[in-house]
Amino acid sequence: MKRYMFSLVLSNVSIDTPGLEDRLFEAGCDDALLCFYGKTVYLEFDRNSSSLEDAILSAIKNIESAGLGAKVVSVDAGDYVGLSDIAALSDSSRQAIALLKDGKRGPGQFPNPVLRLTSQQPLWRWGEVAQWLYAHNRIDSEVAHNAQIIENFNLALELREPKKCDQVLTLVHTLNEFVNEAV
Repeated sequence: MKRYMFSLVLSNVSIDTPGLEDRLFEAGCDDALLCFYGKTVYLEFDRNSSSLEDAILSAIKNIESAGLGAKVVSVDAGDYVGLSDIAALSDSSRQAIALLKDGKRGPGQFPNPVLRLTSQQPLWRWGEVAQWLYAHNRIDSEVAHNAQIIENFNLALELREPKKCDQVLTLVHTLNEFVNEAV
């Protein structure tokens, strides 16, 4: 067994939810710290498990079976990262990551940002950057693999809303038809 550290963000509960801490503890979240950011509730886990995937799945099951109506909406919230986040997650300096991004160090072809809050604050998908860093011997395979697991969980958590899933699947089908017509 290995210890995995991750956070789960919840919906349908707040700091005012009666019995929140006790119910979560009794449901098996005794290895988590209950936290609040404004009105958002999240749990920081230190869970022993055979894999990160199993740790996250068991934590979601514990939370959603606590009888609070709580629903897990995301894992870690680390899908989109800035340079400082990338540096921290890869145990590098921000300057070293900036040099990799600019192609002034390393092999070049650092992943492109996927979002830009302002022209000075681009965001990258952590899973994509982690794969690139692993491919260039800057992080170990487990870090890259776990980044992909978290990205997949966040997508699955978002798509488990039936209406949203149907809308996304319809859009994927439409895009595929459009691309096939263009070829």
